[in-house]
Amino acid sequence: MTEKELRKKAMALPLQPGVYIMKNKDKKIIYIGKAKKLKNRVSSYFGSHSNHSIKVIRMVENVDDFDYILCDSEFEALVLECSLIKLHQPKYNILLKDDKGYNYIKITKGEFPKISECKQMSDDNATYLGPYTSNFSVKQAVEETLKIFKLPRCNKQFPRDYGKSRPCLNGFMGLCCAPCAKRISKEEYANNIQDAISFLKGGSAKAVKEMEAQMAELAENLEFEECAKLRDRIKAIKNLEEKQKVVSINVPEEDVFALVTSNKKACFEVIRFEHGKLTDTEFWLIDPVDDLEQGRFELIERYYSMRERIPSRIAVDGSIADEELLREFLESKRGKKVEFIHPQKGEHLSIVNMCVKNANEHLAQHQGRLGREIAALEDLKQLLGLEKIPEYIESYDISHTFGADNVAGMVVFHNGRPMKSAYKRFSIKGFDGQNDVGSMREVLTRRFDHYYNDEEGSTFKILPDLILLDGGEPQVNAVLPVIRGMGINVPVFGMVKDSKHRTRAIALNGGEIEINSHRQVFTLVSNIQEEVHRFAITYHHNKHKKSTLSTSLTKIEGIGDAKAKALLKHFKTVTAIKNAAVDELLQVKGISAANANSIFDFYHNL
Repeated sequence: MTEKELRKKAMALPLQPGVYIMKNKDKKIIYIGKAKKLKNRVSSYFGSHSNHSIKVIRMVENVDDFDYILCDSEFEALVLECSLIKLHQPKYNILLKDDKGYNYIKITKGEFPKISECKQMSDDNATYLGPYTSNFSVKQAVEETLKIFKLPRCNKQFPRDYGKSRPCLNGFMGLCCAPCAKRISKEEYANNIQDAISFLKGGSAKAVKEMEAQMAELAENLEFEECAKLRDRIKAIKNLEEKQKVVSINVPEEDVFALVTSNKKACFEVIRFEHGKLTDTEFWLIDPVDDLEQGRFELIERYYSMRERIPSRIAVDGSIADEELLREFLESKRGKKVEFIHPQKGEHLSIVNMCVKNANEHLAQHQGRLGREIAALEDLKQLLGLEKIPEYIESYDISHTFGADNVAGMVVFHNGRPMKSAYKRFSIKGFDGQNDVGSMREVLTRRFDHYYNDEEGSTFKILPDLILLDGGEPQVNAVLPVIRGMGINVPVFGMVKDSKHRTRAIALNGGEIEINSHRQVFTLVSNIQEEVHRFAITYHHNKHKKSTLSTSLTKIEGIGDAKAKALLKHFKTVTAIKNAAVDELLQVKGISAANANSIFDFYHNL
């Protein structure tokens, strides 16, 4: 069907709740959605695409027909939609791949067994503990066990490598019993392994209780050396428990969700708590999400369609579209009350922030950047109230000497880092004298003239996500009407310095935003301001130097700007021109005999 025919079919739909199923020309299902009013929702796809994201436009381009199923309520439509998406996995729906398999703890056989985590059991005569559903918990348990019982985690094979080499760094630091250096006997190693297995099976509380009983018995028998080893183990267990309290909450169970998106990818992060302790973490890298509120709704719904346990409380890093409908859906699955919270302070906010930070880190790793860079951009987005993360930032500064040699520098920061290939320099042409506001207005006008008129491939064709001007509210107020009049809708802010020329605040049209307390934002904005100032003032110094040199030459009768430039190009410096003979001066293109004599007389008759 054509888009016109699809719209006509959509306009005939009833204003009732239901599920719509988009299909391509091969009759394959490519998108499934729910609607409170089918006619309004489905018809919105066909017609004007001005409010549609690129992803929706691509989906609509592939739609050849659609089916629909009427429901008695929006809730019933949501349940049906969830079931159909799980069954058909349509290409254009937000999907989460459920690759969460079982996890095991493996204990090898032999005189020197090793403990490790693995994804599946093998027929290798090893002992396996599990299965466990949480990969995070298994890794954490194995790591804690290796630390407490000082067991090796290297690739050396014992008894083959027993006593054959110096200990590695872990051995020197006392984190490993170092069988490689023969620091432990086979019997003592075997006892440590048995204690470690008991610890893994029984947990820390039971292990501590048993060790304390053993300590008392050893002390009575005056076996103080063995007693000290147990004391150190108990201390290590308690130290780890103290560290775990940093990521604990005062509720029996809670899941925490965060959604961080960029222009290329998004990360959906989940942190799960049971009995007040962190028990699992998961994340998915997905296509960019245009509508965060709708994205959170769909992702949380998809997540719980894959997981059995639904907690009594769910913390989220932002608003959720149709939150009451989603809550009703989860309560029907759980059979009990479910509460959504959006923390503003306290321990729950710190946990949500930790979830956001983890999502930023995973997104950064995928994009080959440091986590702190994308985290700084996320913080800047929140602080300035931007619609999306400012991945492409342009910054401008004006430089001159008392109004002479007016120039401007433009620097670009892409994903928190300087993108020097996109830097631009402007020589102010519209007027002479000192006028920073007028200069900034001219520069932004010329910049966006390039946006409209340059050929494809020019970095001027890239529309920035954010513009930062070196200056306060006057610069912002001067520039905004200019770029808005040119049809450019880009957020513009100023960077305000204190009396010591250090970044103090961000200026906007109507006030200032303090950034000193926002460390990552402060560092990013300070770096941008320092870089644009350096770039602009370097250009100004170079221009001013040439201007000064040219001015001394143009004092000579018959020598104008063109001939002064030709002389400097040929001799490189004024000193070389001063020391040149008349016949050498005549070798410069455009210099006549009269000019050469005038230059020679000027410098030798001073």
